[in-house]
Parts: sequence; C-alpha cells; structure tokens
Amino acid sequence: MDLEFEKRLLRQHNGQSTILSPLASPSSVKLSPMNSPRDKYGDRFIPARSGANWEVGLSLIQQQSSQSPSIVRKPRDSQTDTNKEAQAYNCLLKNELLGASIEDLKDPQNDERRILSTKDSRNLFQYRAPRHGDAEDAMSPYSLSPVGSKSQKLLRSPRKASRKISKIPFKVLDAPELQDDFYLNLVDWSSQNVLSVGLGTCVYLWSACTSQVTRLCDLACDGDSVTSVSWAERGHYVAVGTHKGYVQVWDVTANKRISVLEGHSARVGALAWNADVLSSGSRDRLILQRDVRIPSVLAERRLVGHRQEVCGLKWSPDHQHLASGGNDNRLLVWNTSRPKPVWECNEHMAAVKAIAWSPHHHGLLASGGGTADRCIRFWNTLTGQPLQCVDTGSQVCNLAWSKHASELVSTHGYSQNQILVWKYPSLTQVAKLTGHSYRVLYLAMSPDGEAIVTGAGDETLRFWNVFSKARSQKESKSVLNLFTRIR
Repeated sequence: MDLEFEKRLLRQHNGQSTILSPLASPSSVKLSPMNSPRDKYGDRFIPARSGANWEVGLSLIQQQSSQSPSIVRKPRDSQTDTNKEAQAYNCLLKNELLGASIEDLKDPQNDERRILSTKDSRNLFQYRAPRHGDAEDAMSPYSLSPVGSKSQKLLRSPRKASRKISKIPFKVLDAPELQDDFYLNLVDWSSQNVLSVGLGTCVYLWSACTSQVTRLCDLACDGDSVTSVSWAERGHYVAVGTHKGYVQVWDVTANKRISVLEGHSARVGALAWNADVLSSGSRDRLILQRDVRIPSVLAERRLVGHRQEVCGLKWSPDHQHLASGGNDNRLLVWNTSRPKPVWECNEHMAAVKAIAWSPHHHGLLASGGGTADRCIRFWNTLTGQPLQCVDTGSQVCNLAWSKHASELVSTHGYSQNQILVWKYPSLTQVAKLTGHSYRVLYLAMSPDGEAIVTGAGDETLRFWNVFSKARSQKESKSVLNLFTRIR
C-alpha cells in the first residue's frame, strides 16, 4: 500500500482533518493508531448540545439592578401593541421549547427568572418518542390546537388595555409676545383652575371653567416687563417677577396689588411659594425668602450659593426643602433652618432649570440639564445618592410629576422640541408629543393632575391630556393618618 494513502486513511479514521495548520509542522502530528482519540465517530454528525445554556440564551434578561446609577441610560420605548405581541410570542416559545408553564402576561419577568434558576438540565432536542406521563403539560389526543394547554391559557389570558394618550392637543391658545427665553417662567396654573401667562409687559388670566380672559396688570407704565409668574397654593395670590428685580404680589379676587417686594438688583426669573413665604431667584445669583404677610422691605432670608443666574426653584411636598437650579450647572437643596445648602450636585453639564419633587417617593428629586447636558437625573436627597440617569437627546426645559401615578412629563428644546411622558422607575417612554415649532420652555399642570399646558416661542399655548384619572396607590385608611380626619 502506498505510504501517503495510508497516512490519509489513518487521518480520516481518527477524525483528524487532512488540512494541517500552517503553524504546526507535519512531523508534529502523531499518525499512529495507538495515539488515536478515545471517542470514535461514525459517518453521521450528531451535535452535542449538553453544554449549551438555552434558557439563558433565549431569555436575554437585562439585570437592571447590577447597573451603576452613574451610567447614562438610553430611553426605552413604551410597551406598544407590537411589543406586547412580541412578548406574548416570546412566552409562547418558552412554553413549548423550555416548558416554562407561563399562563398569563401579568409578570413575565418572574417566570423568566424562575426559568433561569432551574438547575435541572433539559435537552432542547430529544431523539425519542415521549412516553405517557413524561411531560408535565400533556396534550389531549383530541385537541386540535398545535400548542399545549399552558400555551392555550396564555393565549386566552386577558390583556391589560393599554392607555391611549392623544398626540393632538385638545386646545390651542394664541400667546402673542410670549418670550423665547430659557431662563424665564411665564406660565402657571392655579388650584382654582385659572391659568396665568406673562406676555411682554402684561399678565393675563385665563379661566379653564369659563374660557374667559382678563388682564391682571400692565407694567408698561413703569418701563418694566414680566419675567416670571407663580400662584400661591390657595390660588388667590399670584406673584409676578419683573425685569428690574421687583416682585409684585396681586390679590386676584380683589384685583389689586397688595405688595411690592424689593431686594434683587436684576431680573427675577424663578418664583416658588411655601404657604405665605415666597422664594425668588434672580440673575443677581441670590435667593430671597419673604413672608408676604409682613409689610417689610427687608428680606427675611438671603440664600447665597449659586455663582450665576438662578433659573429654577421648587419646594418639596413636605414644605421642608427647597431645590434650586442655576446657570452655573449646580443643583442645590436648602432646608428651612440653615442658610447654607444641605446638599449639592455638580454632575449636570449645563444650566439646571427643570426641577421636580416626586409626590409619591419621599426625598426623590428629578432634575434636567440644558443643551450641553440633555439628561434627566434622579436623586435621593435623604442620602445624597444618585439613582438613575437617562439621556433624552435634547435640551430639558421642564419636569413635572403626575399626581396619581409614578410618571413624569418633560418638555424639551434644542433640537427636537418635544414633550415626553416617562414611567418611573423603568424610565420607559409612555408617549411622545410634538406640535411646537420652537423650544417648549413653559409647562404647568392642571389642578386635577390630568392635563398639562405647554408654551413655546411659537407664541402658542397647547393643552394635552397626558395622565390617567385613576390613582395607582390607595390612600391609607389608618386612624393614625392625620390627613384623613378632621380633629
């Protein structure tokens, strides 16, 4: 027999390739039958799948808890009808291939975790006929369905109706001379369902009940203009910040001005009420707190901490902490007793105007950065730790939490001019609303918490229904709850 033919025959018999690696010399290959592999294969190729973890490969679950809070996340789309159909199809495959026994879509993540936690090895392919009693989900011989009983229950399970948010505003009002200035706050909605808008040198009131428009004041005679408006909690007083640094307090019921507060040397772009105490932020970098019941020119408290213009002010729901944002990219939190900030954030890369306290989670604060930042960050102000961060892709102008559910709405400027509704803490986008042709610089929420109004440099006010009516959390009926009883 030819020597070369014998070598090729031995290679084929031992399962070795006839093509040698360029890195290995022919002399290094042992061709003796005594050194042949122990396992010998025939002419059929049968894959060995015992080492493949099909459960993990098919599930592809992203562990959100293992992610660092400092990592900037990309926004995820909401669960649309297409996504829900894909989710149902994914659960159907797990039932048929992996024996997951998922019967509904209420909480598929728990079923996925249960599948991943199984320690028994289950072959994906079986080369034998199933015996009676082997399968936990045995099909009836008279069933006409191609899937098992668990999958049939999955397909028949009731689906939760998805909330539809109209992408068209239900009302549009003209707002001539509405300034296109990122640092101003010219729109606010009172608890008495009255909208106040600063247009040029005037402040106008629009009643949502009667659609009647009245002019509250005109600063043209003083050579001044409106830079901010803010309603008191009871809805009878409205504060007006001016370009010259004055703060006027008006009684809407009597239609008269009750006081003029001085102390700022530049325009007042941010206002926030805490009962009868009014906080004002200005371009002079100061925050002044004054009690409107005291006819005094001097400021009650002077908060110094920002190095540039103060453009955002918001009190916490418990009225104990004031959050302030400035053009110096800083976010500060103050309490009612100390003149210095109790907490400080320097992680934003642009001006911080958008500030919102969560009414559902104590100490949870959301903040948004300007054009160079484009991120919404969430903070635990009780511990000072960052929680989450999402990159919105555009300038964040305003933030507001829903009163009934753990959701929030954000308005944006450069470059998409959009309105986004987010679900917290998953940070999925529930809705994306467009319509403004300029930056959506102004935002206010209706007293019932269902509708919002947005204003932009295109001189229009648009009203949207974005939040649901039903409450997600039941109110406590405990006798120890001081807010459910009259004492």
